[in-house]
Amino acid sequence: MKMKTCVHCEFEFDLDSTMKKNVGGKINECVECVQELGTETTVKYLGLTSGDGKMASLSIVAFDSVEDRKAYGKAWASATDPYTSTPQSMSEVSGSFGSIKIRHVAHNAGNPNHKGHNS
Repeated sequence: MKMKTCVHCEFEFDLDSTMKKNVGGKINECVECVQELGTETTVKYLGLTSGDGKMASLSIVAFDSVEDRKAYGKAWASATDPYTSTPQSMSEVSGSFGSIKIRHVAHNAGNPNHKGHNS
C-alpha cells in the first residue's frame, strides 16, 4: 500500500488501489480530484487483429473515451467471432459509429498472397 497526499485537496489516498488505477490521473492526485477536475489525459488504445492468409493483420486504434473503446471492441469481437458460421462486417454488427471518434495509430497488414500465388 503506497499512500500519497493529493496536491489539490491534501487528502491521503492509496496509489496502488484499483480505483486509482482505473481512474488514472497524475501520481499526486486522488481519485475524486481526477474525476472532478478531468485531469486524466491518457489515450485509450485498443489492439485489433484479423486473420489474412498466413499472417494476421494488426491495428492499434486510439479513442477519446473508455466507453467508445469498449463499444468498438465489443463490435469487433462480434464481427470477427471465429465460431459464427458466416463472417460479418463491422457495419452489420454495430450499425453506425458516427459518434465514436477513432484514430489509427499503427497498422500492419497481413499478406494474403499464399505460396507466391497472386489472388
